[in-house]
This record gives sequence, structure tokens and C-alpha cells, in this order.
Amino acid sequence: MSRAELRRLVADEQERLRAAGLTAGGTLAVRMPPSLGCVVALLAGWRQGGQVALIDHRLTTYEVGKAIARLTPQLVVEPVAEVTGRLRGYFDVHSRITPLPGGRPAVSPHALLQLSSGSTGPSKVIGRTVSSLLAELERYARLEGFPRRGERSVVLASIVHVLGLVGGLLHGLAAGVQVVLPGMQTVDGVLKAVAAGPEPTTILGVPSQAALLAAARSPLALPQLSRLIVGGELVKADVRERFTRLYGAQLGAMYGMTEAGVIAADLTGATSPALTPAPGMEVRVAEGQILLGLPETPYVGQTDPTRFVDGWLRTKDAGVLDESTGLLTVQGRLDSQVSVGGLKVDLSEVEESISTLPGVADAVVVQGTGIEAFVTVTDQHTSDGLADSVAARLAPYKRPRALHILTELPRTVTGKPVRDAGVLRAAARSAALT
Repeated sequence: MSRAELRRLVADEQERLRAAGLTAGGTLAVRMPPSLGCVVALLAGWRQGGQVALIDHRLTTYEVGKAIARLTPQLVVEPVAEVTGRLRGYFDVHSRITPLPGGRPAVSPHALLQLSSGSTGPSKVIGRTVSSLLAELERYARLEGFPRRGERSVVLASIVHVLGLVGGLLHGLAAGVQVVLPGMQTVDGVLKAVAAGPEPTTILGVPSQAALLAAARSPLALPQLSRLIVGGELVKADVRERFTRLYGAQLGAMYGMTEAGVIAADLTGATSPALTPAPGMEVRVAEGQILLGLPETPYVGQTDPTRFVDGWLRTKDAGVLDESTGLLTVQGRLDSQVSVGGLKVDLSEVEESISTLPGVADAVVVQGTGIEAFVTVTDQHTSDGLADSVAARLAPYKRPRALHILTELPRTVTGKPVRDAGVLRAAARSAALT
């Protein structure tokens, strides 16, 4: 796809949006799979002066409904027909534009809206201004080793989430980097996408995809592969060793948030797990928590007033900043947000979705070896159909790996549910024996 052709398609889509009622200051939700249609709708919405909200196409109908109710867009762009394919990296789809009753114009100056955790419910609405996005693009331009003009970027990270969107799509458009979305995100599909061009190539993805590539038995010889850069969580040492040995390429890591984009990086793997704060990003650690200096709050609507105070965003991530080297080591979340395959999941949202199912009396959701739910129900019928009910409400990456039925939840002396995974599992074993 040439730039000239992309501009023509964006102009055509802009006319469609204008005819559907989108004006400057209007609001548009884009719920499209990774596709040319998704890219065109996003750029056309901005060209028309609209505020664009991105909704992950993998969310269930229930979750999409909650997101739409939260964001109140005037229009939504979505596929004409629903798409399937868990390992698909690119879809050839047609879109439709639907005006929504009750949609409201923008209430903030943000160009982009996203939901924290890639989800709805208790998640926060995060806004990015034009200046915020441009500042992040400038950080990418100054990151030594990030793709440059004349190079290629094979983007495995979702283009509706911050790494794939800004680090992949927007950086590529801004810097003259060829952006490639592989048809399939299998090992074969990704390696063929890398091999399709002779230019130096970087893969952008998440740690689970690094593990997948590292497990390949007979990978293609790929002299053009410069590095794989992952975001979302730490890469295991054995995965790093296997990947670099198999491909003769570097395995780098980045730390970022939807609220601010890229924060720190180690693109070569030389300092892992420690990262260097990105150029222009102000970072400090107070009482074990990573704080970010931002010119304004990224949150839209009602939010926790303690998250952004005096120009500093409380990330709720634990970390250590080495004053002598300037390196930042991220030590995990301080709250209930966890990372599954590079996608953030808020356990409180999962818990709320399960707790409000018909027939469910109570639920506690924790993260152990994976997401686990401990549930009490009102009857056996609810227990038998619980997995299907949960699947209808939650996207696959949010679903608990294990659903335990208990006669009652363990509680503290003050009546609060116990959230220790070991105690909960012991209660589940006891209930199973009974």
C-alpha cells in the first residue's frame, strides 16, 4: 500500500464519515480487527477533526456494549460481518458506519480515547492529546535501534493498543518505516513476513510471541532480522537465550502505559531487566512506586484524584531507579492489574463480570499461575453452565484458567473475602472433597 493510495482511501473514508454526520469535535468509535479498514477509519476520523475511541475487536458483545455506554460516541465503525480467527494478524474486511442514538460530542480536547486494561467496567478512560502523541513519536525517533526510514517493522502487537498503534503504525507513517501486518501470527506466518523484504526488519510484539518464535524447530535463515522488541511484561531468560541463538538477532524490551506510551526501553537486551528511561520522559521512584512527570492528567471523566497529583502520574507499578546508572527496573504491579500475553487485564473487572452473573452468589479472582476464579453459586445448574456464561462476558485473554466452586468464600474476621491464592485453593480442595 503506497502513501498516495492510503491518502486516497482516507479521503474517501472521510467523506463517508462526513456524510454520516461526523464534524469537527465529534466522536467516533472504531471497533475493527487489524486491517486496512481500521487504519483508514482512524486516520479519516482524525482528518475530519473527530475524537477517535479505539475498541478491541476481540471483546465480547457484552463488553463492547459497556464500552459504548462508557464512551458515548456519535458514530461507530465496525465490520459488516463479524470476524473470527485467534491467530489472524490481518483481516481483509469491509466496514459499516453506524450513527448511535445518545452519542455526544467530545467533552475533552483529546484526539484519541482508549480504555485502560484494554477493557471496560472499572477501567479508566484514557485520553491522548495531539501533543502527547507527537511527544511519544519524538521519543521513538530518538530511541537508538528503533526502526528508521528505509527499514521494516513487522507489527504483531495490536494496532488498537499503545505499542502497536504508536510504536508500530504511527511511528512507521511518521518516520518512513514500512509497516507490515502478517496475515497469520503463527511462527510460519511471522517468519514469512520478515523474509518478504530485504530491508533491516524489527518485530514488535509481546513476550508470549517471543516464546513462540524461540520454540521454532527449524526457523528460516533471516539475515534481515535485526531484533524483536516486546512490551507488556518481562521476558524469561531462557526465552531470550533461545531466541538470540536461533535467529542471531537481539531481543529488546520496552516498558510503557496506555496513559503515556513508551516510558523506558532496552532495545538490545544488554541491560535486561533494567531499562533506560526514554528520551524526554521524566521518571522517578517514590516509596517504591514509579512516577511519571506529565503536563496534564491523561484521564477523562471521573477518576481517582490520587493518580495524578502536582504533575506526577502514580503508575501503581513497583520499581527501582539506580541513581548511578539511571536504569529503571520494573518489579510488577502494585494493584490488581496483571498482564496476560502482553495484554493488561484488571482482575477487579473480571471479578465484577463473574459476580454479576445470574446464580452467582459471590466471587474472588486472583492471579496465581494464571487467572483463577473462586465462586459460590446458588444452585448446581449455575455451576454446570458457569464456564459458558463467563465465556460470553469476557474476551479469551481475560477468562480464568480455572473456575473453582466453593460452598463459601474464606473471609477475614472483619468479613472481607480472603485474597490469598493458597488459602483459596485449600478451600477449593476441601469443597471438592466434600
